[in-house]
Formats: sequence, structure tokens, C-alpha cells
Amino acid sequence: MGIFNVDLKDRKIIFPTSEKKLAGWRCTKGGGDNSSDRPRRLSVDGRIGNGSECMVDKEFARARLSDVGGAAASTSTSFTSDDSFFTAGGMTMHPSDSASFARGSPIRIPKVVKKQGESISKGHKNYELMLNLQLGIRHSVGRPGPAPSLDLKPSAFDPREKYWTRFPPEGSKSTPPHASCDFRWKDYCPKVFRALRMLFKVDAADYMLSICGNDALRELCSPGKSGSFFYLTNDDRYMIKTMKKAEVKVLLRMLNAYFNHVRSYENTLVTKYYGLHCVKLSGTAQKKVRFIIMGNLFCTEYTIQRRFDLKGSTFGRLTDKPESEIDATTTLKDLDLNFIFRLQKAWFQEFRRQVDRDCELLEQERIMDYSLLVGLHFRESSTGEQTPTGCLTPTDNGVSETDSVARLSRADMDQLLVDPAGWASIRLGINMPARVERTERRSDGELQLVGEPTGEYYDVILFFGIIDILQDYDITKKLEHAYKSFQYDPNSISAVDPKAYSKRFRDYILKVFAEDT
Repeated sequence: MGIFNVDLKDRKIIFPTSEKKLAGWRCTKGGGDNSSDRPRRLSVDGRIGNGSECMVDKEFARARLSDVGGAAASTSTSFTSDDSFFTAGGMTMHPSDSASFARGSPIRIPKVVKKQGESISKGHKNYELMLNLQLGIRHSVGRPGPAPSLDLKPSAFDPREKYWTRFPPEGSKSTPPHASCDFRWKDYCPKVFRALRMLFKVDAADYMLSICGNDALRELCSPGKSGSFFYLTNDDRYMIKTMKKAEVKVLLRMLNAYFNHVRSYENTLVTKYYGLHCVKLSGTAQKKVRFIIMGNLFCTEYTIQRRFDLKGSTFGRLTDKPESEIDATTTLKDLDLNFIFRLQKAWFQEFRRQVDRDCELLEQERIMDYSLLVGLHFRESSTGEQTPTGCLTPTDNGVSETDSVARLSRADMDQLLVDPAGWASIRLGINMPARVERTERRSDGELQLVGEPTGEYYDVILFFGIIDILQDYDITKKLEHAYKSFQYDPNSISAVDPKAYSKRFRDYILKVFAEDT
């Protein structure tokens, strides 16, 4: 692809493909030179040097932010031609030398980001299930009925408010003929979810087109820790998750409180739910597949280059992948986090208020084990310097390493933010311009959940939201807490009662998020 499109209401801005360099900022301290008192702009793609010998790793463009002072203003940083040694300030160091990289170690920025998941085409083991799901959604959303209303009667939230529809292959009075097997379809609390889609400004036709259009769903490569499977629509708008019966019961139990909460707080960070359904397959097995349709937090034109799942606990909160296998789709955890997220004052104040409100809801509903999912996109500079080639947005097929899509530079972004239409796309947790400050953990052997600030800053676009909000503190979690408490520090494990979980979560999140001063 050679262009990058941004739709702003009735206008379309088309930026030609260009190659620009990602830039970081390093605040230097001390020194008599006036230039050392200003933030120093440094490359994060490994190609600062002017020599033609500078090369970028095939998989990643690396960042090296050296600890420089005023006297070292002209020091260059580069990779040698075989990319096995790293040169900074006239010193040559091997990347495996952890002592040399104790400060300002490389940040690896992926050059190519492929679309997640495997397309569910004919022959896939879940192809029929996908057809059943699409037929059911088309029936539920498209059937005529009264106009949706936000003023619902208490009966609409009754867990017994559910409707079965049979879908025979030959069709019926209310269902079309289809090529799948005979199945039954269940809608849970349909009036409530129709009202939620209205509240979240979801157009019914667009909703059906995203899920039931000609493009197949994509199945993520592996199920989550809970055993659930995840599917993405081709346009990345919606995520579909298979659910356990216990999770369905939790959602139905808290549905009234959830509805009132998202109606009261437009900036809520909790997951947006659009529909709750069940497919019951015919035959001797009588298998039931329950699933929820929810918003995809990372549906954006920007490449999500880092993603973190944050809970505030330490046990098991380090990714088990070797560094060589970590890419843009890897979800890192609390002990992998090496940033503090800095928001503008007004946004940070609203963020604090909303985290408190959302945690109060979850605590009241006896929910725990939720987390804050955070995605980062590093903004580009506007100086005409080069970025790593092949940086793809999620809207590309992600197959070619030579195709590149231009992304918004810092100048382009700043121009959009001046425009009211640009501001309209920014909400708490969505498309948020911000800065991140890099942190480093002490190497004294003591476990440190939040690292020490280094003064190294990056301009980013932030995405974040609270996910996994359907785990209540049931007997299984109570037993898990009791068992693990004998072996580990009770404060380090995820399975704690909702009140303690809420307090720990809030305290931690408000340490890794801070006001940008």
C-alpha cells in the first residue's frame, strides 16, 4: 500500500507513503553547557550514524538511548555492519553484555506487524460454528421489533429473559436455508444488549456487516489462560470470546449494574459488551458454545508496538517468552513493564476518577482478577529522517516485509489535534497523545514492581481499558488463594478478595500512570 487514509467526518486526508524516523527524548542533567539543559533528541531505530555501514536488524529496529551529557553532544550511536556489536560514544559493546546495557538498553520496535489470527475458511474445524454464529447474529439484529430504548423495565434484566430459535438447514418461517448443520440459537436479554449497542453508538447495519459479511472471522492462534477461544472480525472492530457457563451467570447477575454504570459514565474503561449468545449443536453430543461479543480495544489505524496486561501482582507476572520471540503481538506483564505513562493534567485527573468509579463497580459486584490492557504506538518525528522500512498498520495483510504504509508523523498528528475533528477521535483510553518515561529496576536482588524513572521520554499514542471483568471471587478462587498463600506472599498473588484486589490494583495503576509535568 502506498497511502494512509484518515477519515475526519466528511473529509479524507491522504498522506503519501514516506519514511520518517521514530525519535525519543532524553533529558540530560547537569553540565554547564546550555544545550545540556534541554531534552536531547536521539534515534530509536539504530541508524543515527551517517555512514552507509549502519544496518537495522531484519526483524526489529532497535532503540539505543545513551547516557550522554553536554560534553558528549556529538557522540553518535550505531550498529556495526554485522549487527552483532553495538557502538555508543566510541565504545563497542556486545548486545549480550548486560552490565554494559544496565542503562538505556535497546527498545526493540517491530518492523512488520502481521494481522493476528488464522482466517476461518472452509475446511477449518470451526467453520460451521462460524456460519452458525453469523446466521444467529443476522437473525437477532436484523429481525423487526420495537425501537430500542434506554429506559428498560426490570424484567429485561431477568436471567430467564432468553429466547431459543431453531435453524434447520432447509430453513423455516423465521430463518433462511443454510449450508451448515441443524442448530439452535439462544439470545440472552436481547433488549438490554440492543440498548447497549444504542448506548455505544453501534449502527445495526455496520454491526452485522462486520460480523456477518463476506470476510471470514479470524481465530487467534491459541486460547487464553481460561481456555476460552477468541475470534476477531476482519475489520478488527469486534472480538468474540467463548465463555464458560459460570461467566455467563456472572454477567447476567451484574448486567443491571453494568448497564447503569456505562450509561452514567461515558468515559468508563470497562469492556464494552454488545451481545451474549449460545449455539447448541444438534446430534448426540448436544454441545453448547456460549460466547460474548465485545469491542476490540486495539481497533485503530496505528500500529500497536507494545502491549501490556497489568494487574498489580507479581507472582507469575513475567512473560515466559525469550526476548527473541517477543514481538508486537506479545502481551507483556507487570514485571516486564519498563515505562511510566504520563498523561496531560486534565486527562490524568479524569483517569484517576474513572479508575476509582470502575473499581468501585467491580468491587461491589465481587469481581477480581481483572487487568488494565495498555497498547502503545510510538509517534514519528517530523524532520524527514528515516524510519525502519516495512512498518505496517493493522489494516495491512502483514505478509510482505517490503510493503510499507505511511503513518502520521508528529507534525501531522499535531495538526490533527488542532482540528476539532481530530479531537473528536480522542477519548479516555482511545487515541490518546501522551508521553512515556522509561524506567529501570534496581539490580540489588529485591523484587521491584515499578522501576525507577530514567528521564528518557517517548511521544506515544495510548490505548487502554479494563478487561476480564467476569471472574467473581468464587469457591475456586478462594481455594486458590488459600493454597498459594501457604507457598508465596499473599500480596503477590492475583487471587485475593475483591476489596483487597481493588485497592492493590488502584494503587499500582496510579503509580505507573502519572501526570505529565
